[in-house]
Amino acid sequence: MDTDSPEDGRPPRSRLARAVRLAALPAAHAGRTAVGLGRRIGGRPAEAVAAQVQQRTAAQLFATLGQLKGGAMKVGQAMSAMEAALPEQLVGPYREALVRLQEAAPPMPAAMVHAQLDRAFPGGWQRHLRDFDDRHVAAASVGQVHRATWSDGTPVAVKIQYPGAGEALVADLGMLQPLAPVIHAAMPGLDARELIAELRERLVEELDYAREAESQSAFADAYRDDPDIAVPDVLAAEDVVLVTRWLDGTPLSQVIAAGSQDDRDRAGLLLVRLLLSAPVRAGRLHGDPHPGNFRLLPDGRLGVLDFGAVEPMPAGWPARLGPLLAAGRDGDAAELHRIAVSAGLLQPGTVDPAALLALLDPYLEPLRTPDHRFTRSWIQEQTRRASDPLSSAARTQRRLTIPPRHLLLQRVATGLAGVLCSLGATVAVDAEVRRWLPGYDDGGAATPA
Repeated sequence: MDTDSPEDGRPPRSRLARAVRLAALPAAHAGRTAVGLGRRIGGRPAEAVAAQVQQRTAAQLFATLGQLKGGAMKVGQAMSAMEAALPEQLVGPYREALVRLQEAAPPMPAAMVHAQLDRAFPGGWQRHLRDFDDRHVAAASVGQVHRATWSDGTPVAVKIQYPGAGEALVADLGMLQPLAPVIHAAMPGLDARELIAELRERLVEELDYAREAESQSAFADAYRDDPDIAVPDVLAAEDVVLVTRWLDGTPLSQVIAAGSQDDRDRAGLLLVRLLLSAPVRAGRLHGDPHPGNFRLLPDGRLGVLDFGAVEPMPAGWPARLGPLLAAGRDGDAAELHRIAVSAGLLQPGTVDPAALLALLDPYLEPLRTPDHRFTRSWIQEQTRRASDPLSSAARTQRRLTIPPRHLLLQRVATGLAGVLCSLGATVAVDAEVRRWLPGYDDGGAATPA
């Protein structure tokens, strides 16, 4: 059997096979563009041809990243959290394709699903799981989710790891190694090899369902009976299978697509509250804010579904973070610069205080008003600033030193901003930061729930 064929439900594992499939995305787009040119010459309207090209490329994006799974699908899901930053002419087809990666992907065949269940429950999985639905209801980067009933009658979600998911992740991360010199050239202050090593460690952790179960249980205990956040209990963690209580609710992707403004604002507030409160309440940071991991429940709570990417923070937030944000909020360039140097975020003499404040200033806007409205135009403008290599912001960014240990926090902050802008949510960010970050509000400590 060809183990690098997606037809058997396994992600291709060899680096060559995965590289070929990823490389096919831009090549296929170029081919379709050439075909579109021929059709324009033949008289079809340019707008219609361009739309068709984008639609087909988006469809291939979904199919390729979904089949590859592993790190490639993780990239696709991260892109889905940032779809608000896409140019307007691309938003339609790519949003649809990327949002599909949050909720679904080309599934494993039923026989393979049953084989994974047999591996997890060698005494017979049917004794534990009744009414098991062979159709998957959601997809993650390393597994897919099915609905079933636990032996005591509890409705459950059953997350089943893809065979070969570990090898797929290793292959994807191996493909990043040759990019280290390129990353270093773009951002000299960043140790690219340490960054890739940190990324490898974080992604490989997502394969460990026992670790995920421990993290989810810690969150469930921390937020039990909470009026705002709902975390389903873990019922079993067996090798390649994780069983948790089922949560009904509206997927966040649906709130983004068609939710009322009240629902958008509520979801945005609770996403911010989860991010800021978790290190204080659970001693951990939830590290994967893409919309597929959240539901808005009928009672108004935010349901949190995936805990594969979690950063232990037993001491809570770093002591310097609150004062750093307060200095930026108040426009105190000298104090902002001093704290950044002391935290190792930049080397003395490489970036002057005014340039540092100018770089961070747009991201500090939500802290300067009682309520901040997150918009697509705002994040599109920040993406333009960051991606223009000749801009002053990009020049300053290249001089920053980013410790690899801050990789997950940076990913969370960026992804959360993208989701809030997709929601178009109005959120009292400053009040939440005051509540949870020590040192932000005149040195005050975080208040308990």
